Amino acid sequence: MDKIDELLTRAVDNVIPSKKELEDVLRSGKKLRVYQGFDPSTAQLHIGHMIGLRKLRQWQELGHEVIFLIGDFTGMIGDPTGKEETRPLLEKEVVEENAKTYKQQAAKILNFDGKNPVKIKFNSQWLGQLSSQEFLNLASLVTYQQVIKRDMYRKRIKADKDISINEIMYPIMQGYDSVAMDIDVEVGGRDQLFNMMMGRDLMHKLKRKNKFVMTTALLTDPQGNKIGKTGGNAINFSDSANSMYGAIMNFPDDVIVKGLEYLADVPMEKIKKAKQALETFKNPIEYKKLLALAVVKQLHSEKEAQAAQSEFEKTFQKRSAPDSIPTVIIDEPSVELADFLVENSLAASKSDAKRLLHQKAIEIDGQIVENDEVEFEDNQVLKVGKKKFARIKVQ
Repeated sequence: MDKIDELLTRAVDNVIPSKKELEDVLRSGKKLRVYQGFDPSTAQLHIGHMIGLRKLRQWQELGHEVIFLIGDFTGMIGDPTGKEETRPLLEKEVVEENAKTYKQQAAKILNFDGKNPVKIKFNSQWLGQLSSQEFLNLASLVTYQQVIKRDMYRKRIKADKDISINEIMYPIMQGYDSVAMDIDVEVGGRDQLFNMMMGRDLMHKLKRKNKFVMTTALLTDPQGNKIGKTGGNAINFSDSANSMYGAIMNFPDDVIVKGLEYLADVPMEKIKKAKQALETFKNPIEYKKLLALAVVKQLHSEKEAQAAQSEFEKTFQKRSAPDSIPTVIIDEPSVELADFLVENSLAASKSDAKRLLHQKAIEIDGQIVENDEVEFEDNQVLKVGKKKFARIKVQ
């Protein structure tokens, strides 16, 4: 893939009206104005924000004008997306305090200096200045039917839960950000599609302009829950390198391939190999370490990332293994775990082995084994239950 192909596909969920139309504009050499908004409802950017920030960096590196928008006005209301209850209004002072280090945090990914610096804007600069008349004129461009189609609102109505007028106005105000900045492309998570399409609609009506919407994929667990502040499992940019590395190593196996695509600069060919390996039940630790190292390197430094990896290997991968443990020599790395444990006196029977597997009592280099088919790597430590260990030697 060339850089435009990668921009339009990697970690991208959809492009509206179409990828082909946006690609044609990009290959014509035209430079576009691109933005993503970040509401400072908390003081921390987290790993979920990396996806959008990395996408903005791609736009920046291709020479386009990129705007990092801090939603200090919309942040007081709070985005209702995905919320089952009305969010309380935040005080202006709280939002301003939360936003104080946003640029510093985003600068771990974006470049705010140099030849083509990312611009930083605050939407209070225009939303806070709208007169009552201007606000009414803006609201008149949106219908009740258009807003109430949103699934979230329908669910609330069905559950007989309140919907505040603030929440109905939120997507209109976010949409006006595009108008105020005369945007060509808006980037945002796919859960922001409704808000982003509102901006596209307002651009048509007020500027007669075709604004592109680029939705990015979300980093989700196997149940579809976002890894971030909404899900209560956020990894913050400000977390220590060791804490961050360890948290990524605890990601479910299903998240690894997504993480490598969305959060790292690992070539897509290597990601395909990782996916194939995981589909054949190979031990995922190699790829988890690759992901953890890549993320920590971006948010801290190469030195700190390497130190975090060494600390993890020392503390967790080798934890509780005695100094002297028996070695099991195997000719083929791929094994049926239950048979292997019985043959090497690590389990009393196949049913005992399956029970241990079900109870998550089997680990390879500190990682819980969840599948009966495993592929060992040379010199790995197998732990069965609390007291049985074996070092694997692949011939």
